[in-house]
Amino acid sequence: MVARFEEILRRAVQHGASDIHLKTGLPPIVRIKDVLQLLSKKDAALTPAELSNLAKNIVPPRFQDQLAQGKEVDMAYSLSGVGRFRLNLFRHRGQLGIICRFIPFDIRSIEELGLPSVLSQIATRPRGLVLVTGPAGSGKTTTLAALLNEWNTTKGGHIVTIEDPVECLIRDRRAVITQREIGIDTEDFASGLRNSLRQDPDVIMIGETRDRETAWAAMTAAETGHLVLTTLHTRDAIDSVNRMLGFFEPETHSQVRSLFSSVLVAVVSQRLVPHAESGKLVAAAEILVNTPRVRDCLLDPSRHAEIQECLQEGENYGMRTFDQDLMRLLSEGQISRETALQFASGASDFELRLRGVT
Repeated sequence: MVARFEEILRRAVQHGASDIHLKTGLPPIVRIKDVLQLLSKKDAALTPAELSNLAKNIVPPRFQDQLAQGKEVDMAYSLSGVGRFRLNLFRHRGQLGIICRFIPFDIRSIEELGLPSVLSQIATRPRGLVLVTGPAGSGKTTTLAALLNEWNTTKGGHIVTIEDPVECLIRDRRAVITQREIGIDTEDFASGLRNSLRQDPDVIMIGETRDRETAWAAMTAAETGHLVLTTLHTRDAIDSVNRMLGFFEPETHSQVRSLFSSVLVAVVSQRLVPHAESGKLVAAAEILVNTPRVRDCLLDPSRHAEIQECLQEGENYGMRTFDQDLMRLLSEGQISRETALQFASGASDFELRLRGVT
């Protein structure tokens, strides 16, 4: 079954799939250009025995008990000549299921991804906190890799990543790279982050901030002179600010706001939208840069709503809203008018702008 599994992965990547779904009773299903479809009508349905046999052969021994107990398993799988895959193994109605996310070996640059050039400046700041946010499947991992690649190719020092699992393999270039995996190299994000401070890091990347302890450790690491990058599953910049504050009890918000406003470099939120011609997905980004005015708004809860104005009026600092970036993509011919309206935060206002009404 391992040979068939690798053949499925290879064919899926050749067809441009981003995700591969393996489910009992169905042939392999793939996501191509954000649409789920059969990999091939000729493929036979997968049986429980095949998926069980596959799991026994690809899941590391340390996770076998976890899987046998019905718990989910996150792991990485490398396929020579193709790339790496992030695998999630889980049970549904007692049956085993596997979802595979394709991660190319090659790390694309900020320019190659079509991301705003201000990210090059953000990625090479000597210290502070950078949040890369968006829903699942919005390309956060790819953007994080591009930011680390920018530092790795332009500066030196030591980059430490803490991931669950390790996804993009980063080669030592101008920087020394240490990639640590939860469950193998460290216990969890919070303890891995604390211990990384004893490893002479210049840059620390945390795969995801999920709890108060990790959020606080990330901010204090940024405060002590490190560049810290992490992700949040949030919709936009303002939602990301709320999430960071929401990790903490209300009575501590004054202290948290003070620390957060002093260490934040930028919030980069993104959504993937289909290209007008190729149908491939391109990133639309909302970027909040921590200017003095933004810092004042973060400190003062009564000025929280003003952050949206900062986004809209902060073009000189590299800031933009989602709708402004969609307008850029539309003017460049990368996306269609229909796509822009579909993904706009405020479709009515966006349509008025298309008509020249401000």
